[in-house]
Amino acid sequence: MTKAAPPSDTPGHDDSELAEFGYRPELKRTLGNFHTFAAGISYISILTGTFQLFYFGYGSGGPAYWWSWPMVFVGQFAVALCFAELAARHPVAGSVYNWSKRLGNPHLGWLAGWMMLIASIVSIAAVALAYQLTLPQISSAFQFVGDGTGTYDVAANAVVLASVLILFTTLVNAFGVKLMARINTAGVFVELVASVVLIVMLAVHITRGPQVVLETNGTGAGHGAGYLGAFLVASLASAYVMYGFDTAASLGEESLNPSRNAPRAILRAIIASFVLGGLVLLLALMSVSSLKGDKLSTDGLQYVVLDVLGPTAGKGMLWCVLIAVTVCALSVHTAAIRLAFAMARDNNLPASSVLARVSPRFRTPVVPAVVIGVLALAILVVNIRQPQIFTVVTSIGIIMIYLAYLGVTAPMLVARLRGRWTPAGEGRFSLGRWGLAVNVLAVLWGAGMTLNLIWPRPAVYNASAPYHWYLRWGAVLFVAVIAGGGFAYYWFVQRHRTGVLAEHRLEVSTETSEPAPASD
Repeated sequence: MTKAAPPSDTPGHDDSELAEFGYRPELKRTLGNFHTFAAGISYISILTGTFQLFYFGYGSGGPAYWWSWPMVFVGQFAVALCFAELAARHPVAGSVYNWSKRLGNPHLGWLAGWMMLIASIVSIAAVALAYQLTLPQISSAFQFVGDGTGTYDVAANAVVLASVLILFTTLVNAFGVKLMARINTAGVFVELVASVVLIVMLAVHITRGPQVVLETNGTGAGHGAGYLGAFLVASLASAYVMYGFDTAASLGEESLNPSRNAPRAILRAIIASFVLGGLVLLLALMSVSSLKGDKLSTDGLQYVVLDVLGPTAGKGMLWCVLIAVTVCALSVHTAAIRLAFAMARDNNLPASSVLARVSPRFRTPVVPAVVIGVLALAILVVNIRQPQIFTVVTSIGIIMIYLAYLGVTAPMLVARLRGRWTPAGEGRFSLGRWGLAVNVLAVLWGAGMTLNLIWPRPAVYNASAPYHWYLRWGAVLFVAVIAGGGFAYYWFVQRHRTGVLAEHRLEVSTETSEPAPASD
């Protein structure tokens, strides 16, 4: 690895770290410490994730599914610690792609970046679908398709509402990072305040003790492994929430002093999400009037809020959830744009010169914003008459992100074992002697959870009619096609063209040393 430059807080030093990859600075550095934190926590989005899939976790594992929250946190925190160490060393756009390329080789980097890019596009669609879980609860006027009782009413209406959100995130991202940061920061502030207020209000109305998290509701009866089988299915609800913290690092080329701020933002985002989200889930179970009936496993936390707080305060809180969903989708879209820009800058995508073009007016890649928005809309349209759209789209997105993360943590572990890993300089974040143990845990966790998520269970991928084998095996087939087909295209076509595009390449005079190569 290249030796780390001495610590400095100057913009010039930020750009010198960028030069290690052979890139010249093009994006405008305007994001401060809170902006980078807001980017990470809005992607994780406490209120979006917990409200979107509580119904699935509770329905699959009963109140005891709550234990999947700390379990997922431990595994993802190990990944976040590895990412924080990398962010201190390499704060560049398209973090996962560039880190994998640097730690492994250009081929592995491309595959990790490709998986992360497709997963991000799928995630935009998945997050946008959360509008359907909230807006009709606020008012039936938002159920534009039918009355919600028809076979395809909910799925079709979800696509309509989600499309509006994706159009919004596309426009905001096209107008530059400054506008995005302002909206995102305001939204995160509302989300954090609303989370604390919700925790307090639920605590005031508790009707049972914390032992509620030991109840399984008999959900293990239909599984060969008993409750363990039910718990592994239910853990999807928690796995969906705690990822995306790498966004803080992916905005490194637009951040001030990113090698110091990005690691802090990554860790603060996941810790804050764990504490606040865990309390929301626990107190919701302790305060809801009844644990019986179907509402908890169909309407989820939206039902709990309206049940505990009443229609007025409850709907007010649901508007805050709507804001959280909006900034979450905005943040996911932003991260996807930076990843597409980073890959295109290396001439690693079709029409790379167009995708990597930075608008001279907005100082942001505009074309990727539009292309990614269109692709996310296409995913929704394809699934417009699919009643199981929520869990299928969500699950596929999570699996591919876990695989992309493995594309970073696995080569990082190999680099450690071979003595090739050099952390950032003194004063920067480093795991020190704990690095190997944390890295091993991150890899084991990523591999185990990926297997759990992709397992073709009917309960996840084909829980209700119509029943089709291709739905049950949908995740395996989709991931295989995206990974296999994508890498075949790269291997036979794109890899022969790869290399930093001339318009993005750092020009180095003969008197200065060449920037470090893309991989060790």
